[in-house]
Amino acid sequence: MDKIYISIGDFLKNAGIVGLKYLLDESEADEEIDYGITDDDQALWIDREFAATANWTDMYFKAFVKCYGADTVYQAVLDKIDNILVKTTQSEWNQSDIKEDLKFINDKLLSNSYKSGFENIKDKINNSQIYELLKTCKLKESMGKEELCCRLQELQEFLMQPLCEETFSMKSIIYNYINRFWDGKCFLLRANAAKDMRKVFETDFAEPLRNYIMNNHTKAKDLCIDCGDMMDSKEKVSIAFMKDQADDLTRKRSAFWNCKVDAYLCPMCAFVYALVPLGFQLVGNKFLFVNINVSINTLLNSNKKTGKVAEDSKKQENEKYSSWTARALDVLLEEKTKELGNIQVVTRGGDERDRYTFDVISMDVLQILNDEDIQKSLKRMGKYPSIKLGKDSWWNIHSDVVINILRYRNQYGILNKILKLAIDANTLMPMAALVYDVQLRVSILQKNTKKIGGAVMNRYSVRDSGYELRNVLLKAKGTTDDSCIRGTIYQLMNALAVCNVTHFMDIIMRVYCSTNLQVPSAFIELLKDKDTFQEYGYAFVLGLKGAHYEKKEEKVNE
Repeated sequence: MDKIYISIGDFLKNAGIVGLKYLLDESEADEEIDYGITDDDQALWIDREFAATANWTDMYFKAFVKCYGADTVYQAVLDKIDNILVKTTQSEWNQSDIKEDLKFINDKLLSNSYKSGFENIKDKINNSQIYELLKTCKLKESMGKEELCCRLQELQEFLMQPLCEETFSMKSIIYNYINRFWDGKCFLLRANAAKDMRKVFETDFAEPLRNYIMNNHTKAKDLCIDCGDMMDSKEKVSIAFMKDQADDLTRKRSAFWNCKVDAYLCPMCAFVYALVPLGFQLVGNKFLFVNINVSINTLLNSNKKTGKVAEDSKKQENEKYSSWTARALDVLLEEKTKELGNIQVVTRGGDERDRYTFDVISMDVLQILNDEDIQKSLKRMGKYPSIKLGKDSWWNIHSDVVINILRYRNQYGILNKILKLAIDANTLMPMAALVYDVQLRVSILQKNTKKIGGAVMNRYSVRDSGYELRNVLLKAKGTTDDSCIRGTIYQLMNALAVCNVTHFMDIIMRVYCSTNLQVPSAFIELLKDKDTFQEYGYAFVLGLKGAHYEKKEEKVNE
């Protein structure tokens, strides 16, 4: 066979495939010549001749630096150096302002892992004496401005050498990202901690892979537990190097039939598993992977790290998992999700003690999220997803709305809170209107109502009645300020919060009796059931607070 086929499987195998595709895309390999996707869209293929001669070690290291480099201590050190150099150019600057930044630079660059990395490359880089000087004479805020700037600029130039960038970045990546998924092998074997990272990876993964591809296995007796291909006893790799997948197979054999261990991978599958960290996305302090087994392309598109997905799902400061889920789903919904089944979202925390967790986004939720009108409201909400609650407190409404949909919860708690906040801040009304629109359409879809448009208009006609009543009441008071009806609005919301139909209607009747308006006949619907009462009730309160149909509603509070 002139091609090697890697088929989709469980979530780890799929994450490895995503990582492998990313690695190949970032290399000098030619797609459709050296690698590609099968016609049935169920496997990734690699040209056998290319695989037997490729520099897998070089591709592995470059791919990881490209993917995670911006989130490493190495990059943080460069940012700190830039920050200090900018401060020193200012006419007025305080030396105490840079004390913490200098301590960060010293501590990180002189950590044991960085020192061992330097020892492996010091004969291959220029100006190694700059790092040696740092070891004997740390950077201090008490240095003269000229001396400090000179030292920092020299250090900056030294660090930006390609080999320094790769070595120091990989030290951070290995101990902060890769070891969350696998350890006890290669550069994560304690005995190899001070050794050249590239050499140990070449020995443990790349060279065995090339040899395996070139070897004949007609007489081999062992099977790969993943792909089922034959392999010799000297080629097999214990799956125990992957975290949470198996215990030490040399010591704990009781889990296997007749104590005969067979949980071994071929070198090809072992290399794919080593790429699992590259298949996950880092969001805040969590690693996330969307596991979809429909096809290779759908799997890749749901987890790709370039283009729109990367921009829309990029990590933000202190971002919560729910916030990522909300935005990532908006991206995912641009795929052909109507063809998908349940979607599995795999999460692993950034702490070494964390394990894999699994959430399932069911098909009925996807159908709801695929509704064109719901998508429009969510996207408009997503433009300005958060509102400020206090001096340093923000509330991501968009995130909470999406999570409520995923977990089959209604939006009335969110809506009630926004409306109460809107009593003192009318600028929140567009957001309240969007939240109501999402809740209303989700509720109608769940009821399998055939005439969805008519059902929506019935509720919105009640909102317009509330707006009409608002105008009459304000006109009677000779004002445009709705402070005079705040008490009424607050009482109505309290009645809605506890589903007290009697109290709600009592307030409505008393208010209408003070005007020449007739009580809308649609209020009869409030008496049907709890859900219908809230749908019509919140629509009326929205109108009474000033929300009605106009293009201005498309503007969401910033």
